[in-house]
Amino acid sequence: MADRDELEGFLRTTLQDAGSRFERLRRSAGLAEAREHYESARNAAGLPEDDAGRARIVCRRYAERRATRLDEEFRPACYEAGHPDCEGCLEDVREGRVETWSRSQ
Repeated sequence: MADRDELEGFLRTTLQDAGSRFERLRRSAGLAEAREHYESARNAAGLPEDDAGRARIVCRRYAERRATRLDEEFRPACYEAGHPDCEGCLEDVREGRVETWSRSQ
């Protein structure tokens, strides 16, 4: 009976430890995702805007200046999912390296 109690104790402790590790990992993944979203928001907020509050970006797909709204995921209104130029533009907006323009240009 003592062996069984020891085995149950060992299993209980091991499973609790694994559960705790899993929870810490889950929380850290959530923090990483939140941090990434914060950085994207900060980068998007730093883009030059026109008088209507639209971001001034240079469209990679058509190589033209555009003033466009960004949605909650920082996608330009002209964004087309799956198009390589649009996907690259979205990544550039989130990373803060998208080509922009100003009134003087």
